[in-house]
Amino acid sequence: MNRREFFSASFQTAAAVGLAPQGSAQTNERIERSRQAALDVLKPSQKVLEHGLQLHANSAVVESYGFSPRLSPDGGAVRTAIEAGASDMEIEDLLEEMSMTRCVTDPVERTEYANAWKASGVTCILQNAGEESQAPTTLIKRLARFTYVTDMLRDVVTRAATPDDIVTAKTQNKHCLYFSANGVPLTQQWVSREDELRYVGVFFQLGVRMMHVTYNRRNMLGDGCAEPANAGLSDLGRAAIAEMNRRGVIVDVAHSGWRTSLEAAKASKRPMVASHSACVSLHNHIRSKPDEVIRAIADTGGYIGICSVPSFLGRTADLNAMLDHIDYVIKNFGADHAAIGTDLVYSSRTDSVEWPKIPKRPRSRPRFEYFWPPGALALESKRAPSLAWINWPMFTVGMVQRGHSDADIQKVLGGNVLRVARAALA
Repeated sequence: MNRREFFSASFQTAAAVGLAPQGSAQTNERIERSRQAALDVLKPSQKVLEHGLQLHANSAVVESYGFSPRLSPDGGAVRTAIEAGASDMEIEDLLEEMSMTRCVTDPVERTEYANAWKASGVTCILQNAGEESQAPTTLIKRLARFTYVTDMLRDVVTRAATPDDIVTAKTQNKHCLYFSANGVPLTQQWVSREDELRYVGVFFQLGVRMMHVTYNRRNMLGDGCAEPANAGLSDLGRAAIAEMNRRGVIVDVAHSGWRTSLEAAKASKRPMVASHSACVSLHNHIRSKPDEVIRAIADTGGYIGICSVPSFLGRTADLNAMLDHIDYVIKNFGADHAAIGTDLVYSSRTDSVEWPKIPKRPRSRPRFEYFWPPGALALESKRAPSLAWINWPMFTVGMVQRGHSDADIQKVLGGNVLRVARAALA
């Protein structure tokens, strides 16, 4: 079988188990190119390919941190807003809202959205539904947008409030979002610890089930991963973890410094996680975790979600590099403590049409929260197409190829996330 025949057979297999978008492979050339790139990297046998795709289709696949497919903006509407004198913040909000909600209002974007979900075979995403902030008014914007999508597009995606909702979505051949926030909401009035943390319960009631302790920078809870001081968890940070434990919110240290992560793991009374990270032992990066931290997280009953970000994985950042990190966690800490949180997104193909309609704006300074030291994202221009978000079925094929048991693979694909989510709510 030559390369073209093998690729055609692979897509036919994917279609047979429900992992191909509507129609033929040619309906979406981006998905086709990504699949081909993964096949070129893995070079699986037909037996391994078929087994991996079938296992993926039969599994509840839960991404430990990520983004549902991103939509294109309405370039003409954005241009009109800019010409009318809209502020930079207004434009940023408009662009973000369009990228998250146009699947509801635009039939083309809805098809892109549904097809990407279908190709991924992902049941549920622990969805980034809270901007990088601790201000409730900032955090609530993404939460509103994804609530709107799950209210209005129930034939494609629903909101999961409990792990059982995720399992139900799988049995109904649907997809769902389990909300996460990129910060712990604080009143920022500094009256008392209890007063500062009262919005944790509010956001839990709104559906948020996981929160970042820090995001790169130092905040009132602890040091982020990019702070050179590596100072660790604060008194308020310990109180925040106790409150998240009490409310049923998963503690996430993906963007926290190593000492903050370690101290958070020792403080948490429930399983906690680094939802999208990698292993320092394979590639030393501020956003990855050293063995001591991974062990502490595992000792809580939690997991480390391996991401698909080249700068965190290493210089040969393709699908094999990602699989190396998964292998490392399984070998050294056990299959109960590995997950996948790609930290990547599928973007609508209509981007190439809509973005050129938007006038260029002056370059702005980096946002305070993002704080990436020089060189921290140096490999992003070398992102390999084999790591594309829609290649989730190929992640499973890769784990099959490396000899992991079906039971262990299903833990990594979603079983561990479901277990930790249940423990958080217990």
